[in-house]
Order: sequence, then C-alpha cells, then structure tokens
Amino acid sequence: MSSDGSNGDSTEEKREVVVLLPLDGARAASAAQQEPLCIFGTGDFGRSLGQRLLHSGYRLTYGSRRPGGCGPVPPGAQVMSHASAAQSAPLLFLCIHRENYDFLKPLAPQLQGKVLVDVSNNQEKNMYPEANAEYLQRLIPGAHVVKAFNTLSAWALQNGPSDASRQVHLCGNDSEAKQAVAAVATKLGLSVLDRGSLSAARQLEDAPLELFPEWRLPVRLAVGLTAAFYLYVLIRDVVFSYVEKNKDVSFRMIVSLANKVFPIVSIIMLSLCYLPGVIAAFLQLYRGTKYKRFPDWLDRWMLCRKQLGLIALGLASLHVLYSLIIPIRYYVRFKVAASTVSKARGNETAVFNNSVAWINDSFYSAGILGFGLYLLLGITSLPSVSNALSWREFSFIQSKLGYLTLFFCTLHTYLYGSSTFLLVSTYKWFTPPGYMLSLVLPTVVIVLKLLILLPCVDRRVARIRRGWERNAQAEEESRKLLLT
Repeated sequence: MSSDGSNGDSTEEKREVVVLLPLDGARAASAAQQEPLCIFGTGDFGRSLGQRLLHSGYRLTYGSRRPGGCGPVPPGAQVMSHASAAQSAPLLFLCIHRENYDFLKPLAPQLQGKVLVDVSNNQEKNMYPEANAEYLQRLIPGAHVVKAFNTLSAWALQNGPSDASRQVHLCGNDSEAKQAVAAVATKLGLSVLDRGSLSAARQLEDAPLELFPEWRLPVRLAVGLTAAFYLYVLIRDVVFSYVEKNKDVSFRMIVSLANKVFPIVSIIMLSLCYLPGVIAAFLQLYRGTKYKRFPDWLDRWMLCRKQLGLIALGLASLHVLYSLIIPIRYYVRFKVAASTVSKARGNETAVFNNSVAWINDSFYSAGILGFGLYLLLGITSLPSVSNALSWREFSFIQSKLGYLTLFFCTLHTYLYGSSTFLLVSTYKWFTPPGYMLSLVLPTVVIVLKLLILLPCVDRRVARIRRGWERNAQAEEESRKLLLT
C-alpha cells in the first residue's frame, strides 16, 4: 500500500475517488489512514502525551483497569481494558510506574511482538537492582522494549517543547522498534538521539534525577567568589575598624557588605561569559584554522556561559534592590540628620562641586544603562524569546550588546572609585578595595576584545571562521612554485 492509502491506482483514478466521496466519507477515509497507537495510563503524562499524539494525526486508544471511570481523556481517544487496548495498536506507551508493572505479565500473549515504550522514572537513583526498561523486557520477553520520552515532562508536552526539552533520548535492543519510536517523536516535533542498546536505560532513567547539572560549575563558582570576597571586605571594613579604631560597625555585615560583594561577583561572572570567546578567537589566530577542537576545559567553559550570565544578572539585580533601600536605612538617616544639625549649629554652608556632580551623574547613568542591557541579555536568553529571533539578531544582542553591557558596568565601577583610589586611607592594611580587584578581569576582556576588533586582526579572524586555513594556503603556494 502506498503512503496515501491507495493500492497502486493511477493519478486519475485517485482524483476521481476523492471527488465522488461525500464529506463524511472523506473524513472516514482520513481516519482510516491514521496510525493507531496505545497508551497504558491516564495520569498527567499519559493525557498530555495523548493530546500531542492526537494533534499530530494519530488514532489513539487508552488502556485502563477501569475503562468507565478512569477520568477525563483527550477528546477523540477511546478507552478500553488493557487486554483490548493492547490488541488495537502495534506500539504502546507505558505511562505507569514500575511498581504497577505486574498486571502486564498476564497480557504477554497480547503484547507479543509489540513495541513497548517505557517512559517511567524512579524517585531516586539505584532504587532497583536493574533499570525499569530491562525489568520490563524480562517481564515481557516477547515484546520489543524501547526506553524513551522519560526526560520530557507533562508540562512540556502540553505547551510545546522548548530548547531544554526538545530532544528525546532512546535506547533498545531492536533497531526497527527504535525506528518506529523515533518516527513518532519526529512527528511530534522532537529531535531524537539513539543511545544504543537497552543497557543504557539506567543512564536515561538517572538523567531526570540530576539537579541542575549544567548549573553546578557556575553555582559553585558564584558561591566561592561570594564567600571569598565577603570575607575579604569583612576583614577590611569591620575587622579593621574594630582593631584600628576600636569602633563596632558589625551592623554593616547585613546590607553594606552584601551590596559591595554582589556587584563585585556579578561583574566577574559577566566577564567570565565573554572571556572564553576571546580566548577562542586568539587560539584560532594562533592555529590558523577553525577545524581543530578547542581544549576540553574551554569547551566546558563555553557551554556554561548562559548559566554564568544569568547568575551575574541575578547578583546585579540584588545590587540594585539593596541600593534602593539605602536612603531608608537607619544608619544613613542618622548620618544625614547628624550632619545637617552639625552644619546648622556651626552656620556652615556646603559648596556645590560641579566636578563631583558630573562624576556622580555619570556613575548612576552608566549603572542604569549597564543594568538595562543586562536585563535585555537575560530576556533574550529565554527559549521563548530566542526562538523568535534570527541567528543574526540573537548574535547581535548576546555578543555586541553583551560587550557593551560589560563596558558600561566596568565604567560604572571605575567611576565609583575615581575619587578615592589615590587616597592612602583607601588601602586598609595595605590591601586594595574589593572593587579594584573586580576590575582586573573585565578590563582584560575589554582590552583583548579591542585588539580583536583591530581591522587587521578582525579580517584574519573572519577569514578563518569562513574556512580559510593558513597551512592550506602555504601548501597551495608551495605547489604553485613547484609547478613553475
């Protein structure tokens, strides 16, 4: 039979049949062409998967131990007993937990030769001595078990797959069974990655139990930097005042120190987002080609740039919130009131300093512009937004505007200490302020990026990224010399 449901009829015969069919008859013919599938389980995942399958043109049957009282199912699907449903389709999705697999053993004759897609997960790793899919294959030896769809959530199936949930990993011992499951996943708009035999099922079942695996390195880095800089500013501000001046300013540990540490770590994390790209460009220049792999450490670094940037944005947001409460803090109100009363008693008048006004306004303006661009980078990193952008638009925002964000945040920091960095009192116990240390990395990144933007360097990088190779050109020139 051909793919359109005909039996080798000519084009004219098929056209004539279509014209003569009434509307109801055309619908019946279309329904007859739908591929039947079956789902065991009417929970959240089973219903969500069934809805996607129906929208993709499949004919669907649910198997339930209570066909008359299993709860709502997607419109267009039938509900039968497990035995009847098992005979209705060659491919079945088992959306049930492992502890409920026992009812399948009596159904072994109906499941003989069927493709069983195991979508189950466990609550913790190594909960059972063998993978769920392997146990299922041992329970129903005559079926072809494929482990797949277990890394998707019911929410992702209902709302459409995003970047984080678009790929289906599958494994199984029968290649034809895996191809059948892959065809279904592709029709649902998902990409497929074959992980090999059923022995890989344990790894697939452990994958959903991982807690933010891509965030581990960025989070550890952020926590380590935050702890280190907090200890550093604690020694300089609180311990120094207590030891040298016999003054207790421990109350500053709650807000003041936090409002110093968060922007320091934020600008370092933002710099770490763009430093690997600069290193990669210089590495390509040194090698004269783009076809050599980067070192593993650089590959891993580049893969976690999104997470580094989002953590940096979160810390910058905390800095903004902490800064907004400065005018209402008791310490600030007390200092302002004491200064006002002191000047009033002494009949003193403050003189307006135009230079200070320029520096302060520039400081605030650079910070506002930097944070605004920060937010733009964070918003465009969301899958729902990035999917609506072309590659050129996404690259422009994340790269060019990203470096502009780093520039404004660095300028904001430089302006913060522009009036005090030459004062001896700034270097308590001969140590530089934390903001000075935070400026080292972004300054290096900006300088290196400016070097890459030089016309002679930029042209060479562009040629390499378009496929030009220095060694290939040298070989071509040598060949021409030999021929002449």
